[in-house]
Amino acid sequence: MKKTLKIALAGNPNTGKTSLFNLLTGLRHKVGNYPGITVEKKEGLATISRHLQAVILDLPGSYSLHPTSADEQIAYNILLDEKNPDHPDLVIYVAEAENLKRNLFLFSQIKDIGLPVILAINMMDKVIKKGISIHTETLSTMLKVPVVAISTRKETGIDQLKQTIAHHTEFDTSPMTDLAEMKKRLAAEKIKSAFPNVNLYKIWLFLTHKEPIKFLTKSEWQNILDIRSEISDLKRIQQRETIIRYQKIQDVLHASYRIDRLQGNDLRARLDRILIHPVLGYVIFACILLLIFQSLFAWTSAPMDWIDGLFATFGGWLGSVLPEGRFTDLITDGIIPGISGIVIFVPQIAVLIFFISLLEETGYMSRAVFLMDKIMRRYGMSGKSVLPLISGTACAIPAVLSTRNIENWRERLITILVIPFTTCSARLPVYTILISLIIPKKSYLGLFNLQGLVLMGLYMLGFFMAFFSAFVLNKILKREHGNFFVIELPEYQLPLVKNVIYSVWDKTRSFVFEAGKIILSISIILWFLASHGGRPFQNYELLSKSSAGLSLDHEKQQDEQEVVASALLEHSYLGILGKSIEPLIKPLGYDWKIGIALLSSFAAREVFVGTLATIYSVGDTDNSFDTVRNRMKMEKRDDGSPVFSFATAVSLLLFYAFAMQCMSTLAIVKRETNSWKWPLIQLFGMSSLAYTISLIVYQIIK
Repeated sequence: MKKTLKIALAGNPNTGKTSLFNLLTGLRHKVGNYPGITVEKKEGLATISRHLQAVILDLPGSYSLHPTSADEQIAYNILLDEKNPDHPDLVIYVAEAENLKRNLFLFSQIKDIGLPVILAINMMDKVIKKGISIHTETLSTMLKVPVVAISTRKETGIDQLKQTIAHHTEFDTSPMTDLAEMKKRLAAEKIKSAFPNVNLYKIWLFLTHKEPIKFLTKSEWQNILDIRSEISDLKRIQQRETIIRYQKIQDVLHASYRIDRLQGNDLRARLDRILIHPVLGYVIFACILLLIFQSLFAWTSAPMDWIDGLFATFGGWLGSVLPEGRFTDLITDGIIPGISGIVIFVPQIAVLIFFISLLEETGYMSRAVFLMDKIMRRYGMSGKSVLPLISGTACAIPAVLSTRNIENWRERLITILVIPFTTCSARLPVYTILISLIIPKKSYLGLFNLQGLVLMGLYMLGFFMAFFSAFVLNKILKREHGNFFVIELPEYQLPLVKNVIYSVWDKTRSFVFEAGKIILSISIILWFLASHGGRPFQNYELLSKSSAGLSLDHEKQQDEQEVVASALLEHSYLGILGKSIEPLIKPLGYDWKIGIALLSSFAAREVFVGTLATIYSVGDTDNSFDTVRNRMKMEKRDDGSPVFSFATAVSLLLFYAFAMQCMSTLAIVKRETNSWKWPLIQLFGMSSLAYTISLIVYQIIK
């Protein structure tokens, strides 16, 4: 039986930890959340040797064990709490060859808490080109750890890393940094009596932690408070620690590290002069966004049409081979139309995630953050807010979670509150189907698709409203103090195809399965509500059965069935619910069927399309299984005018552009703000705004 080792991958952001994680685990990994914490957790299984396997945990990127963000707090808890189930037997610290001095600060802290560590220096394939030389043996001797040179891009050094892991029991766990000066100033004797078997540097990290440490007992935390009360110059000692560490790092690198190149003349510097230029940089960024949104229509129309037709054909085939009855109706009128309402948009979601992954892999996303910082500060946010806002175009939930990297609470709160205005992938089904109903398929100059331009306009509208809301919140919310903006600008590199594929697969699969659960359950509920009702419904159902046996000509029989089917839907439980809210939504141009879709889409925006698909399938009398788009196009009001007119479609587009319509996001915002106050402000504020704007626009256009 193989022995199992727990290994944590640690390091600064953008050093290649995730790439190494993918190489070690391959497809044998899972993505979830840390227990009780809404931060992504990546864990996978790796084969080290014939007799050794390892559970690999990819820790969030951190700069220090003095945590200033939620991600750093997670790394802090796992590395310092020996009772934590994720506490590692070994740490692989991933550093970047070009930025060793900065990377080694966190490394030195991890080494000093007494954990076995391997220093894996990544991007070694670039050192010769950049004029860098690293003497790994000298580095290993002075740091008291094994040093392995790797390149995740070229996939070199991985076997040597595995061989080194196999000898983890032989590693030196003594401190790298001389803490003698700190011991004199920390009343070491009292610390030793209170914590006789705990590493001194761990105690120091407890002492400098601002908030109560959850994994310590009450008595242990009280001891920390007692010791802290006797130290008058805690901040000065912490500053001294930083100086001591960098002095040690400087001595180590002086003996083992050389760099000889003309600063500012490499490819990175030349690209940065263009991509973060104060004028040209914004133009390039806008062009990249335009390319992405054009591709969402141009590249995905064919596979979407194919999926649409496949589900229609499959539903018709099942209806013809299965026996008549409630079960068949449930499958053909409820489940299949509902699921098809989300599967059809998988190509667009995958393309969107593909582009975001490319921007992150190449290093451009960090430049976009840097470029936007000056603009964001005018609205009470920072450059770090750009990534959550852009991530919000995929899904608001991970975007809200990614705000944990924003240290300032006020900036983080403003970012959280405005993220739902950005157009997430859940809005794509609604936008796509409504745009296809009212906007013709036209191209200009052979490049610009009119539907793609309208979609980009809706995305831009979302960003505009996000910034406008942030501007208002910046005036309302009290500013406590100023802060500084720090961002890592990684090396430019060609994207790794494997990493991009992993990202697209994981996030698309997650979206489909999470949305699929909601849609499947809602489709079944809607089918039941649409297929059952009170006494008027039952009377029409009897009429439907009796009229089926009448010997009328085909045209008259079809007209009779359509009248009965319409009456059945209207008097069903679903129809009663829709009719009850119709007076409220009628001024917006919506009928009771659209009202039902609006209510159901509070669970998730994309449910809107699936709901209409279910409603129109239930009312389908000739069993033709037309696509939902065609059914929406043919839907008529009592006066014969189309339900989805230009005015109604624009009103709906604007409603979904501004309305909250996502219970999952509300739940995440509540968890992240630890209060129902802010999600309720989001819900009522955004819904009121959506209703008002949709009302005004519809009344003007109609």
